[in-house]
Amino acid sequence: MTAPVTTRYLIVLRHAKAAWPDVEDRQRPLAERGRRDAPAAGRWLREAGRRLDAFAIDRVVCSPARRTRETWELVAKELDGPPTPVYDGRIYAATTSTLLTVVRETPARVRGLLLVGHNPGMQHLAVTLADTESGEPLARAREKYPTSGLSVFSVPGDWSDLAPGGALLTEFAIPRGDGANEGD
Repeated sequence: MTAPVTTRYLIVLRHAKAAWPDVEDRQRPLAERGRRDAPAAGRWLREAGRRLDAFAIDRVVCSPARRTRETWELVAKELDGPPTPVYDGRIYAATTSTLLTVVRETPARVRGLLLVGHNPGMQHLAVTLADTESGEPLARAREKYPTSGLSVFSVPGDWSDLAPGGALLTEFAIPRGDGANEGD
């Protein structure tokens, strides 16, 4: 008798809109719009968790850049019992290969993983992971992956086995703080 396949969820979130003050890139804070949109992303994730069977965020891996940390802090305030984030410098300016390595290193006990990072890495990872059955969500993620854009993947099997084209992109959304959620 074979063990049942456990479905895992991967959420790929691009940080909310950042400001452009005269500071080093890693120190850029969220803009006012970003401070409105990040909580909307948290609310969207909370509602998605209620819609999807057994959806939960057990682990968060976040770039240490200020705008990604601020995004996570505002998202987390909208979630029920959010996990303590892991800040991983590899996510800042990461290639698809590096991001996939971070995902593959996720402990097997984790069922829901949220990555908070930057473009173009978040978009490239989402497009690379999506299988051919991903349809409309994949088409939208390919076209544009704006700030606060998020992809939800259903991942069969172990994190360590995840390969390009190996996950179903079930949802792509762009939650906005003004109540206009693109992608719902």
